[in-house]
Amino acid sequence: MQINGPTGAFIVVVFSVITEHGYDGLVLATFMAGLILIVAGYMRIGRLIAYVPEAVVNGFTIGIAIIIGTSQLKDLFGLSIETVPAEYIEKTAALWQAADTINPGAVLVAAITLILIVAIRRVAPRFPGLIVAVAVGSGLVVQQDLSVDTIASRFGSLPSQLPMPQLPDITLSRVQELLPTAMVIAFLAGVESLLSAMVADRMNGGQHRPNAEVLAQGVANVASSLFGGMPSTGAIARTATNIKAGGKTPVAGLVHALVILAVMTLAAPLAGYLAMPALAAVLILTAWNMSEPHNWRSHLTLPVADRVLLVTTLVLTVLVDLTVAIGVGVSFGLALRLRNRKSSPEEWTPPER
Repeated sequence: MQINGPTGAFIVVVFSVITEHGYDGLVLATFMAGLILIVAGYMRIGRLIAYVPEAVVNGFTIGIAIIIGTSQLKDLFGLSIETVPAEYIEKTAALWQAADTINPGAVLVAAITLILIVAIRRVAPRFPGLIVAVAVGSGLVVQQDLSVDTIASRFGSLPSQLPMPQLPDITLSRVQELLPTAMVIAFLAGVESLLSAMVADRMNGGQHRPNAEVLAQGVANVASSLFGGMPSTGAIARTATNIKAGGKTPVAGLVHALVILAVMTLAAPLAGYLAMPALAAVLILTAWNMSEPHNWRSHLTLPVADRVLLVTTLVLTVLVDLTVAIGVGVSFGLALRLRNRKSSPEEWTPPER
């Protein structure tokens, strides 16, 4: 009953891969990540992901939220910056230097979108308030002829049909170059999918199969790459919404996919009118929710080692690289787990020689 698709956790990875290797590099990395997940599922590695320390997961999730939020400030305020640096410190410096170019129209659209999303969620949680809020904000741009960027003005028209499936361009040098990124995508897809499955279990009293989840995510990412798509995983927010709306079987996920396909084929021209500040407001709110502010106080009560691990992973995610953050965080976390594991000398049996 999980709802699958791209999630906020992939934004940082997708941006960095496209910047360094182009979109074809992202497609190949997604294909490789899918194969890695398929192998992991067949080798029954799905249960091992559950041993990744929660502090590591929380650290890079908050770090990703900070990066996403910062990346949307340009569109949120309509700042005039030709090229936004990829490095976080340089990016924040560039945004600060462009503070005198704030576009009042963009701020107005973003503010109205945010207010509508929050208000509709409180008044009618099951109502698709996000769609309504973005539509209202974008409609304001068209009606008032505001000088605000839209999807069409920045990226051109969107495709209204699926491309023919084809394998990405695979070469040995390209595979070696993208292997670390593919590992990160596979790790994120596996962890977020299993976290989403655990949330679904708590909500409906079910019991997921971790290895089957990992295998399914592998097949989904391979299929996505064959159509030139992005990495995908089980989306916690969409899965929870699905269950609250009454979804209890995998049929809900199939209906979700068919509806998106119908919207793409029938309403693609309308998507060009979506205002960038309205979409930035959605992503800002997504980043806020990803950081789970209701858990911040509990993070402060964690053991010292867990707090250090969380902060280390967070800082490395924001200032260095997501790959480094995951590698260091998981390594430190497993080392701490081994250190804290108590073994009694009486339980040890000497081997026969």
